[in-house]
Amino acid sequence: MTEAGLNERLRMLATDGGRRAPRIAIVAPSGYAPRPELVERGIATLRAQGCIVRDFTDPDRKFQRFGASDDERIAQLYAAANDADIDIVLALRGGYGLSRLLPSLDFAQLVASGKLFVGHSDFTVLQMGLLQQGGISFAGPMLCDDFVRDEPSVFTLTDFWQCLTQPTHTAAGEGEGNPDCDVEGLLWGGNLAMLTHLAGSSWLPQIDGGILFVEDINEHPYRVERMMLQLLHAGVLQKQRAILFGDFSGYRLSDYDNGYDFAQMIDYLRARLQAPLLTGLPFGHGRDKATLAVGAQAHLQASGGRFTLQMRGHPYLR
Repeated sequence: MTEAGLNERLRMLATDGGRRAPRIAIVAPSGYAPRPELVERGIATLRAQGCIVRDFTDPDRKFQRFGASDDERIAQLYAAANDADIDIVLALRGGYGLSRLLPSLDFAQLVASGKLFVGHSDFTVLQMGLLQQGGISFAGPMLCDDFVRDEPSVFTLTDFWQCLTQPTHTAAGEGEGNPDCDVEGLLWGGNLAMLTHLAGSSWLPQIDGGILFVEDINEHPYRVERMMLQLLHAGVLQKQRAILFGDFSGYRLSDYDNGYDFAQMIDYLRARLQAPLLTGLPFGHGRDKATLAVGAQAHLQASGGRFTLQMRGHPYLR
């Protein structure tokens, strides 16, 4: 499929049934775009998909490794949330920086705005703050790199618009050794490093009976294990009905690992967790990612290594 053909298909999906053109705000609550010209490319892609875009970022305002100063990044979030014409608040990219903003953010106000907040990676920090106040957000693509690729992921962009325009949404996956299960619960999670970072703070929701999903990049299996054990020792994992592993890539094994790899780590965790642990969720830092409604009710069904995850009750473009 050509890029033009994909954009036309997505435009039809985004505006199906006479729905007005989605209004998207771009914000940079974490890092800046290393190549500013890609921001314009991503905005052009969104416009080609039928969106009206307002860019609240400014490459000239980058500060150290951040998209702007702390105060300016806070102002971006509030400006997007307070703009009555905006439907979706889309993160420019991840990196690091939202942790600095947590004490200064009024999450109840952000939730009350009714905006559909979308992102992943460092954006997990914002999503957990929203969820703590009862807000549902979306773990999904960001402007960089998902809307600026030379060869866009048909799966990522199609799944994104399907999730944001329908009252229910289903993700599916499969993994070796996945246990059979049939559970329901509140769907929550995101980047594992960020979830572990928030453990013990007032910004990590206390979810009982949830379905937790995690992903990360450039984290060796032993560090993934260590973070999962931290959540176990903190009493988080014992409360979950299921745990879903998304994409974990970018690490490098060495001779020192002596046979210890990702599969061995998963086996170790499965032997110590009460909740079923499933791998193969198509979500993370990779090219192909599903969009997941963080805070929605979900039904997880798994058999023969394959699973479906149906989400419902999340806000969507009407």
